Amino acid sequence: MAAWHFAARGLFSSVMSQITLTVPDTAPIALRVPPDRLSNELLLAAAMMLYATGRLSSGAAAELAGMSKPLFLQRLAEYGVAAFRQSPEELSLESQNA
Repeated sequence: MAAWHFAARGLFSSVMSQITLTVPDTAPIALRVPPDRLSNELLLAAAMMLYATGRLSSGAAAELAGMSKPLFLQRLAEYGVAAFRQSPEELSLESQNA
């Protein structure tokens, strides 16, 4: 097991927190990422999950992932995560009001 240090890199604020996670040495291999990119991959995964569950806005999730909002939205699509969280009813109502 290796300990990895993660710092949430804020694009718009200078305040950052640091956490340490212990992950198996095989994690980079399983995720198919170089070991030096593991922290970025895990931050992106956390940001995507928090966005997909409605816990973070797309802007806040992008900031957690350390990237611009347009790039974050692009990465959502690459991972098959819906960029918009509207229900079919909300979409129907919105199209009726347009």
